[in-house]
Amino acid sequence: MENNVYKMPLLGEKAPSFTANTTQGVINFPEDYSGKWVILFSHPADFTPVCTTEFMTFGSMVREFEELNCKLVGLSIDSINSHIAWLRNIKAIEWGDKKNIDITFPVIDDLKMEVAKKYGMVQPGESTTAAVRAVFFVDPEGMIRTILYYPLSLGRNFDEIKRILQGLQKADSAKCATPADWRPGDDVIIPSVSTLEKANKRQEALNEGEYCLEWYLCFKKDR
Repeated sequence: MENNVYKMPLLGEKAPSFTANTTQGVINFPEDYSGKWVILFSHPADFTPVCTTEFMTFGSMVREFEELNCKLVGLSIDSINSHIAWLRNIKAIEWGDKKNIDITFPVIDDLKMEVAKKYGMVQPGESTTAAVRAVFFVDPEGMIRTILYYPLSLGRNFDEIKRILQGLQKADSAKCATPADWRPGDDVIIPSVSTLEKANKRQEALNEGEYCLEWYLCFKKDR
C-alpha cells in the first residue's frame, strides 16, 4: 500500500488542488469555487443503501446550502457511467418525504483514487478500495476549516453538517466563538482577555448586549 493513502490535509491548510471529471463536467478544485464555501464529501460506493439515503438528503438540501453561499461536491471510487446510472436511479426512489430527487451537484469520478488519497479518504482500517464517509468544509479562500470522518456503517447527520457551516460563517462574520449545541440566533462567545488587568475590569468594559458568567466566559446577544 502506498504511503500517501494515509495522508490527509489539516485544519487551516490550503485544500489540496486537483482537476477531475465529474457528472457536471471537468472541475478545477478549489479554484473554480473561489469566493464560495464548499462541502467536499466522499461516499463508499454507488448503488449502496446508506449512500443512497445520504445523496437523497443532500439533494433535497441543495437550495438550503446555496442560500448559505455553499456548493456541494461529491466523490467515490466509481466511474462516471456508474455515477450517472445511480443518480438516475435515485430519482425513481421514494424514501420518507423525499422523492423525485435530482442530484444537481457534481460527483467526481475517482477510479484511480487520486483525489481520495490526497484527502485521506481511503483508510485501510475500513477499506482499501472504497472511500470512507469524509466531509471537508472549504472556505471562500480555499482553506480547510472542518473535517469529519464517518465509518462505512454510519450515515451522516445533515442537520449537523449545516449547523457546522453556519457556525463557521458566524465565527468569521462576528469574530466570535459558538458554545456547545449552538444554533443560529443563540448567544455567541466573545474573545477572552489577555491580561490580569483586563480580566479585573471585564465587567466594566462590556458593550451593550454582552454579559459574563465568569471573567473568561462572556457572551453577546446574536444580532
